[in-house]
Amino acid sequence: MASLVRATGTIGGLTLVSRILGLARDVLFARYVGAGSASDCFQIAFRLPNLFRALFAEGAFSAAFVPMFSRTLGPGHFGHGGSAAGADLAAGRAFAEDVLAVLLPVLVLFTVVMVVLAGPVVWAMTGGFPDASPEKYRLAVEFTRITFPYLLLISLVSLLGGILNSIGRFWVNAAAPVLLNVALIAGLVLFHGSTPVASARVQSAAVTVAGVLQFVWLMWACHRARIDLRLRLPRLTPQVRDLMRRIGPAALGAGAVQINLVISTALAARFLGQGAISYLYYADRLNQLPLGLVGIGIGTVLLPTLSRQLAGKLDAAAMHTQNRAIELVLLLTLPAAAALVVSALPIVRTLFEHGRFTETNSVATAAALSAFSLGLPAYVLIKVLTPGFYARSDTKTPVRIAVASMLVNLVGNLVLIWPLGFVGIALSTAAAAWVNAGALYWTLRRRGHFALDHRLRRNAWRLVAASAVMAAVLIAADRLIAPYMGASLLARGVALALLIAAGGVAYVAAAYLLRAFTFADLKGQLRRSPK
Repeated sequence: MASLVRATGTIGGLTLVSRILGLARDVLFARYVGAGSASDCFQIAFRLPNLFRALFAEGAFSAAFVPMFSRTLGPGHFGHGGSAAGADLAAGRAFAEDVLAVLLPVLVLFTVVMVVLAGPVVWAMTGGFPDASPEKYRLAVEFTRITFPYLLLISLVSLLGGILNSIGRFWVNAAAPVLLNVALIAGLVLFHGSTPVASARVQSAAVTVAGVLQFVWLMWACHRARIDLRLRLPRLTPQVRDLMRRIGPAALGAGAVQINLVISTALAARFLGQGAISYLYYADRLNQLPLGLVGIGIGTVLLPTLSRQLAGKLDAAAMHTQNRAIELVLLLTLPAAAALVVSALPIVRTLFEHGRFTETNSVATAAALSAFSLGLPAYVLIKVLTPGFYARSDTKTPVRIAVASMLVNLVGNLVLIWPLGFVGIALSTAAAAWVNAGALYWTLRRRGHFALDHRLRRNAWRLVAASAVMAAVLIAADRLIAPYMGASLLARGVALALLIAAGGVAYVAAAYLLRAFTFADLKGQLRRSPK
């Protein structure tokens, strides 16, 4: 468990840097692009490669590739500094080269086809923006063609990152998203245009530049780990065929949340007015901040850890690892969800309300953020529970569950979009996430692969109670800082910092008094040597 906490902390720390930079990028984007037509077009263009990245690259590919690569290396074959033993490393390299030989031509062909057919694809997503002028549709197609090569590059990054995660070098892959945000920030600061459209066009180009930077970074890291992949002629070896069989189901399982967001974006583009897509985007970005810090960190470490434990027949250790991971998730995400639901408006106003982002935009974005954040613990629990299937080479069950959750999301969208608009879309996304997480837990429990231990059952309700105490403190504090929300950016920032501090102190104090955790336990987890 200690190694899980430390590795998660390393990834979480780097992800924190990336998310802070991502937040800075969003603040700049709000300043130079705003939440209007140009912003909507960029969000559509960037959503498409992000969808396929989540489905086939970082999500599905990692879910299928990492357990297979980890089993190729075998349990326990890791030296100081995270390199596998020589013979096992050679076998792993050969498998990775076979995968690359098949993956690369497929990616090139797919990227070319999507760039050529960008027009029909954008129309399928948006209906041609029936509420707007033809120029908006044309811009969305243009931006899509500029951003789509990112998919090719980030898919290769996922292959190299999966190798590095499997040999214990988690930090390298976790640092790659920093380059994306650096490239996008540089584009906005150095090359932003005089109009929102010009700035959005620069952002589209910066996305592809970022993909190049990430690919070069991971190639260098693999070279340092003595894993230089050679290009071979494609051949469908038994292992590659096995991997391909697993990728399809894993794509839906790992990308359920992203698919739900694409469905939401498509409905907003077709049936809601200008700015709805951008409101959902900004709200989702803030909601993704704790999800990225906690969910990605734990999920990245958990999959190879469970794969090695199960390969070594250490079933009890695997169950203990997953229980502690869920406990850590609840400790961190319950207060984050409460804070984002209760204090959404001061957060949005402080971060985004300047330049081309108006007070009206802030109110709309805050409403969407509160709705999205109701599902925050569920989004992260999905990241923790899904590896329990993938580590056992079961990629089909999470797919069935993901499809069911997507149907819940679709029905919820169609029911709630009319009375609640884009807020209804956010609510249905949160509900679908809870359906997904609940079904994953119930299935693992029914199969005997997972059960809540006494410690987790004891602490869960205490963490919920501590979060409720924090929410009450934030509601009272929100009223005190409300007069400062219309003041200068500095005054708003100071008021928000005090609000966050008050909520944090209230949560820690309540959780400690309720014995949800002790500082001695936390210190022990961080200092204990891995067994």
